[in-house]
Amino acid sequence: MKNILLVDDDPQVSETLVGLFDQDEFRFHQLEDGTRALEFIDNNSLDLVLLDVNLPSVSGLDILKEIKKADAQLPVIVISGYVSTENAIEAMKEGAYEYITKPFQIERLMMTINKAVGDRHDHDENPLVEPLPQTRDYEIVGKSPEIVEIAKMIGQVARSDAAVLVFGESGTGKELVARAIHRNSNRSEHPFLSVNCAALTESLLESELFGHEKGAFTGAYARKLGKFELANQGTLFLDEIGDMSLATQSKLLRALQEKTFERVGGESSIKVDVRLIAATNKSLVTAMKDGKFRVDLFYRLKVVTIYIPSLRERRTDVPILAEHFINQYSYMAKKNVKGISDEAMDMLIKYHWPGNVRELENNIHTAVVMSKGDHLQPEDFPIFAETGENIKVDFDEIKDNYGRMFDEFLDPQMPRILNVSSGQVFYHLQSALEKVIISKTLQAMKSNQVKTAEILGISRNTLRDRMQKYDLF
Repeated sequence: MKNILLVDDDPQVSETLVGLFDQDEFRFHQLEDGTRALEFIDNNSLDLVLLDVNLPSVSGLDILKEIKKADAQLPVIVISGYVSTENAIEAMKEGAYEYITKPFQIERLMMTINKAVGDRHDHDENPLVEPLPQTRDYEIVGKSPEIVEIAKMIGQVARSDAAVLVFGESGTGKELVARAIHRNSNRSEHPFLSVNCAALTESLLESELFGHEKGAFTGAYARKLGKFELANQGTLFLDEIGDMSLATQSKLLRALQEKTFERVGGESSIKVDVRLIAATNKSLVTAMKDGKFRVDLFYRLKVVTIYIPSLRERRTDVPILAEHFINQYSYMAKKNVKGISDEAMDMLIKYHWPGNVRELENNIHTAVVMSKGDHLQPEDFPIFAETGENIKVDFDEIKDNYGRMFDEFLDPQMPRILNVSSGQVFYHLQSALEKVIISKTLQAMKSNQVKTAEILGISRNTLRDRMQKYDLF
């Protein structure tokens, strides 16, 4: 018999959850008030605690901390009806087994509970991990499942000194994730420094990372301390590491392996203790195959990997991010912008955001500055202003260019086409052009069928029909 304590002030949720399990195998003890939970845990042998965040008298996260102090090996699954990246990060940082939001995905919940109960005794031999100091400065905004998972990973990763490799398109917030890891780690009182590897030449990047001695090269008029030295006991974030030269990669690998380095032009070894977080918007696997990135460095960096999806992959975060940026820039600009019109918000959600969160932030900033009312309108946004009448004129010109292009191509080919395809000329030309247009658009949209159909102006069913017709799957 597995003993599980369920602490939730919603009787209906508790009743539903308990009813999912075999009562001969699982015994549930239910409490609606968190203040009694610790006493109950002290007096009973438990295999698992299911703990709601929002309880009447005390926060579930405060109870979690106390549980972990009393029995760090007791698995606790934190449940919440309100999606919060702050809560997700803090719960995982404080040692929660899992963080799950309501409404529950039944299969996932049951699988997680079964696994947690099964792992209970496996944890007996593991060393205790002390919870890290609490902090609420996370900077991660969003409530999509993808962002919640990232928040949970940040909470887990922050409890170690493991190297982290963050993947994602430009503008997705890779540095924010790195900063959140640092601020929730036991290095938070020490420096967080960042270097953009793509912004510096090979020689400047080496000097930026490792420093240089006076006279090491022309222009080195004084000794300079590098970021590795300055970030000692803290965290060093290397952005766009895929642009680092092989020579600098070798020196970086040695610094990571041996925790020592020499300044450029120096001879004495300098010992440092630095946690490294790297980020890239390129495929390092492809770079390794092309001989542009060291395999040994890749595996040294990717102890833990975090993928940040593009904004178009998590459109449910757009309204939350928009509200966040409106509040931020309205305050900075000393304007009374209270929100955004439904029409403008709908356009923001549907826009494909090639620049991701950074582009959204920039557009909100501009819209707030340019707005004349207390709610942002479509005309306040640069991206929508640029897709108005001007685009219509440009498209008319493009249509004429398309016509000339097709005319120049078909003119010399037409006699042969008429001879070979007599009776089916229109069908053959139309089909060939349709196939090319759909194929090229799919490539440009990275096989995203929803976006491809939207760009082409056809339904998704029509797109799938054409893809099947032309074998484009």
